Amino acid sequence: QVRVVESGGGLVQSGGSMRLSCAASGSIFTVYYMAWYRQTPGTQRELVAAIDRDRGGLAQYDGSVRGRFIISRDNTKGTVYLQMNNLKPEDTAVYYCYLRDRLGDSEYTHWGQGTQVTVSS
Repeated sequence: QVRVVESGGGLVQSGGSMRLSCAASGSIFTVYYMAWYRQTPGTQRELVAAIDRDRGGLAQYDGSVRGRFIISRDNTKGTVYLQMNNLKPEDTAVYYCYLRDRLGDSEYTHWGQGTQVTVSS
């Protein structure tokens, strides 16, 4: 059983900053891909940022957050972070942590329960 828990959401004013954290516990193997998605009511979940160990730890960002958000990981803690700066009201959403791990040829995906981020104008 794998448990993925996000933390750090809440309410912030436009232009402010916030950091989200995501930690996995349980029967987790080698995590090679870690990402943050977000979703607003009535829309599909969209990729915000990802970091892929198979690609040398290269970070990828959606164009709407590039230059404002930074994804990072702490391998010693098995944690992934999302530093969000210069937040805008359109960043308001539920943010989800997404992990992929593998053991041999088997791959697994895991989602967190989500954390609400609200940016007031």
